[in-house]
Amino acid sequence: YVAAASGGVWKTTNTGITWAPIFEGQGSFSIGCVAVDPKNPLVVWVGSGENNSQRSVAYGDGVYKSTDGGKSWENVGLKKSEHIGKIVIDPRDSNVVYVAAQGPLWAPGGDRGLYKTTDGGKTWKQVLAISENTGVTDVVLDPRNPDVVYAAAYQRRRHVWTLIDGGPEGGIHKSMDGGATWKRLTGGLPRNVDIGRIGLAVAPSKPDTVYAIVEAANKAGGFFRSTDSGGSWEKRSPTVASSPQYYQEIFVDPENADRVYSMDVFIRVTEDGGASFHPLGEKDKHVDNHALWIDPADRDHLLAGCDGGLYQTWDRGQTWEFKSNLPIAQFYRVSVNNAQPFYEVFGGTQDNFSLGGPSRTINTHGIRNSDWFVTQGGDGFQSQADPEDPDTVYAEAQYGALVRYNRKTGEQLNIQPQPGRGEPALRWNWDSPLIISPHSHTRLYFAANKLFQSDDRGASWRAVSPDLTRQIDRHKLKVMGRVWGPDTVAYDTSTSLYGNIVALSESPKKQGLLYVGTDDGLVQVTDDDGGHWRKIETFPGIPDSTYVSDLEPSPTDADTVYAAFNNMKMGDFKPYLLKSTDRGKTWTSIAGDLPERGSVWTVAQDWVNPNLLFAGTEFGLYFSTEGGRKWIKVDSLPVTAVRDIVLHRRANDVVIATFGRGFWILDDYSLLRTIKPEALQQETGLFPVPQAAMYIESSPLGLPGKSFQGAGYYTATNPPFGAIVTYYLKDDLKSRKKQRQEAEQKTLKEGGTLTFPSFEELRTEEREPEPSTLLIVKDEEGNVVRRLTAPAKAGFHRVAWDLRFPASTPIQLQRRERDEFDTTPEGPLAAPGKYTVTLAKQVDDVVTPVGQPQPLEARPLFMSGLTAQDQAAQLVFQRKTASLQRAVMGAVQALDEAQNRLKFIQKAILETPKADLKLVQQARALDLRLQDIEVKLEGDPVIGAHGGAPPPAIVDRVQGVVQSHWSTTAQATKTYEEDYNIAATEFAPVLADLRQAIGVDLKSLEDQLESLGAPWTPGRLPTWKPE
Repeated sequence: YVAAASGGVWKTTNTGITWAPIFEGQGSFSIGCVAVDPKNPLVVWVGSGENNSQRSVAYGDGVYKSTDGGKSWENVGLKKSEHIGKIVIDPRDSNVVYVAAQGPLWAPGGDRGLYKTTDGGKTWKQVLAISENTGVTDVVLDPRNPDVVYAAAYQRRRHVWTLIDGGPEGGIHKSMDGGATWKRLTGGLPRNVDIGRIGLAVAPSKPDTVYAIVEAANKAGGFFRSTDSGGSWEKRSPTVASSPQYYQEIFVDPENADRVYSMDVFIRVTEDGGASFHPLGEKDKHVDNHALWIDPADRDHLLAGCDGGLYQTWDRGQTWEFKSNLPIAQFYRVSVNNAQPFYEVFGGTQDNFSLGGPSRTINTHGIRNSDWFVTQGGDGFQSQADPEDPDTVYAEAQYGALVRYNRKTGEQLNIQPQPGRGEPALRWNWDSPLIISPHSHTRLYFAANKLFQSDDRGASWRAVSPDLTRQIDRHKLKVMGRVWGPDTVAYDTSTSLYGNIVALSESPKKQGLLYVGTDDGLVQVTDDDGGHWRKIETFPGIPDSTYVSDLEPSPTDADTVYAAFNNMKMGDFKPYLLKSTDRGKTWTSIAGDLPERGSVWTVAQDWVNPNLLFAGTEFGLYFSTEGGRKWIKVDSLPVTAVRDIVLHRRANDVVIATFGRGFWILDDYSLLRTIKPEALQQETGLFPVPQAAMYIESSPLGLPGKSFQGAGYYTATNPPFGAIVTYYLKDDLKSRKKQRQEAEQKTLKEGGTLTFPSFEELRTEEREPEPSTLLIVKDEEGNVVRRLTAPAKAGFHRVAWDLRFPASTPIQLQRRERDEFDTTPEGPLAAPGKYTVTLAKQVDDVVTPVGQPQPLEARPLFMSGLTAQDQAAQLVFQRKTASLQRAVMGAVQALDEAQNRLKFIQKAILETPKADLKLVQQARALDLRLQDIEVKLEGDPVIGAHGGAPPPAIVDRVQGVVQSHWSTTAQATKTYEEDYNIAATEFAPVLADLRQAIGVDLKSLEDQLESLGAPWTPGRLPTWKPE
């Protein structure tokens, strides 16, 4: 089991070859810890809420328990804890569990401290309480006597402007009676200083040895060891994690009590009980480590969890293997370009660079890790792709480290604005806002505490504003009830300078109409490209100084702008979403019925229908077709934080950046623009079909899917290939049986008496085929090109036509399992052009079209330079080839069935006393004749079996043309045409011979057997007369 900071819980049952998300539908996506019951591996405990105090941490809603290995979950309490540091299970009794609850990071109170359950989570008791500001971050048990409990108290608070990672209430506590009573441990530990985060560990091989890595003010912290179960402590070294709020966890080797691993940027290890530390070794591995598992059976085998994901080593850090198939990237932002044939997606990740990659590919594998490319290092943030030049990308690392990236050369040019001579330093946010003007693709706007403009792609900059923030001295702001001094533990570390711009946009309807939002709650507006600014300080229903998370001017109205506010870092998780129709002079809330728990990160408006809005919140994506009055959650997403949204105009796609589950794309949302409530009251609905791109999917790995790369090879699924048809059914298409059953249920519910149906009615039910839905594709002349079966359940459905005619191979009623070399049968590619698609119901074998047909246009991406006349000729050739294939493969099937019939006949002759044994010779002769036909059709197996080179058979030539020519848009080669002509010429007499052999000679043999009273054999109908 793997717990991701903001990506849920994942499980592997094959040592990491493949992973499955098992926490999708729960109330949290942020995970602090996971624990497996040592007595029952099906019992899994999860503590929600990341257990670090970093700036992008998400919160949870308590403790979860599964008793079936993660198939189902129950929230068992501590819902107000928000951040669970650790869960430990008493090895003697699975019902006894301790939970270290750090408590809320941004506010006091909540479920905070050490909690214990003795009934498997039904009830909880707070066994160690410190204060409303101090929780417990770590807890360990003595393996000899699990009633001996060590707990680390942790006082901390984070807000937008600061971090305080310790206080006077931090420290180590010990209980000898399972938490009933406690003693604070002091001997040898830092005293009279504020204590920060502490990591604890008991040496399994020497449980009297206890380690603590202690963060403390005035450099009093370090690495401490007790050899008398915590009675006294020795400071072994000044070693602490480089940023304890983010690391500060330790793990002792299960057999060597002197070997301890410390989580940090680089894993450090001591072999002498903490007196000295050295790097473990992380060549070719990502940094920033948080979790470690030591294999008790092979202590050189380690699993490390870090900012880059999951790594495995079998030689204790000399070499590492990366598990590249855990899709848990944390994206802050997303942008897109207009590349052809498919647009690309760009964004910045938490500590995994800024990246770009395709929205889809033309291959059968999907989108692979190798399709992505790095545009900037560090923590990635806002990226912007030039809408006219897909080779130019602007990408940003933390604190405004902006580069212009050239796709062709791979070069990066640093273009971050700098203060002039004698000017004060600029205050850049960790995630500084950047936009390309919608009115000029070479104009950039980039913001620190001032707004900068460049008209030459970042080669030069000029400030177009003064400092647009409140300019508050953050050191005068109270935290936990007071102002803190400069020696405070980790004061302001891992925190942006306060007073900077965090939201920025320009109206696509009016050049120079700019909106700026700050981290201290201001919105500033200029309508003359920075000549004059208007400050907005208060907003209805929004707490003062709330972080402005997004500003989005309407793409349909110059006076309308949307604003999202996020007050999460004050412990306020309400959704704040406003709209102004007068450029910010007045505001109204459009949060509507968004859930009360779930801050709004971002908002986007459709450029056609101004009432169609999208909102990204802490727990998912929502849309509204009523201008924000009512919101609908997109349930097809896992529970995840949606940090940014962009709407791609050409593709009509919604592209989102999630913080923990990577990028997601909702293909073609245009239906949402026009759908009305009354349309859902109609029996059915068939919606406009977007233009379909025609091309041949390639397989650069040699075979479709993962090819030979193994099950762990990661690919993201492409959208379905072909024309995507969307339709709606108000109700299920129900069979007579289903209608009767529902009527009976209603009768019973209403207290009525059931009437047993007649046997005739039951017989009719049993014989009725299941109702179905058909999509019928026709060409411009009205000829049926394809009929597609489609789901008949109520709701919206999308079905893809693969732009091909039906396969001309023999019908198979049962789908056989295919290997990677066995392709699915398919017909010739249809010609580019215009088609129609009609929705129809098939009930009692009667097909009834419903609604109006929708036009469908198929356009080629690449057609090898063929003219329309060439394309028409190519289709004629392929249809001709399909006709021959239909006959040849049908003949092969018929031959196979005839040979099978003959085997029964040969046995039946011997079982028929009246039969003349000359019939055996007759059957044998027919068998040899059929084998000769088989050789002509499918080739001579004898030659091949004895090292010879058999000449091409009819099937070889036909299938060779089909499998080669139908998988390309190129013109048929002369070889294809010659193969077709040879196969057609050879097949005509073979087919005639086969007709004679089966239709005349085989039938004659069967008739003779029937007249002799032979046992029945397949292919003949018995005759009988009453006696």
